[in-house]
Amino acid sequence: MAATESAMLALGTTAPEFSLKDVRTGNIHNNDAVAGAKGLLVMFICAHCPFVKHVEKGLAKLGRDYQKSGIGIAAISSNDADNYPDDAPPGLARQAKNVGFVFPYLYDETQEVARAYDATCTPDFFLFDGQRKLVYRGQLDSSRPGNGTPVTGSDLRAAMDALVAGRPIAKEQRPSIGCNIKWKG
Repeated sequence: MAATESAMLALGTTAPEFSLKDVRTGNIHNNDAVAGAKGLLVMFICAHCPFVKHVEKGLAKLGRDYQKSGIGIAAISSNDADNYPDDAPPGLARQAKNVGFVFPYLYDETQEVARAYDATCTPDFFLFDGQRKLVYRGQLDSSRPGNGTPVTGSDLRAAMDALVAGRPIAKEQRPSIGCNIKWKG
């Protein structure tokens, strides 16, 4: 299991636009439809990655816990579904249903959105404030498959809690680690 770190996009970067289809409903979601008054969390995940499988229940809980926080949440899968069929929309929809995701789960077939965000791994997290400026990018927490550390979401939750409360978010942020995004051709 090779691990790739997130690229750590510069803080203050404006959220790239997206307009993608939800794998469960077929509805198109964009930044405006997803974002809340306090901010927007964009998570690049997939169905087959062992790093995502390790945290997916924690992501479902995070979605439930922050539903009324004013932070909108969207998950995006950008993997090459031809070579990774579990990451095609039907597999993603099964994952969302089985785990209980309450946020839109979008499919980036062209991979243009992942490139715009400089997403490099699954999972990869990008938290933007109400003005759509990047305030957090990094790990969910220190848990990794096989390291014995429980999945708590502590790093991302601390940033989200600070954003909701209007407090400064720590500038020292640790990169996320996961499988590399499966790029086409």
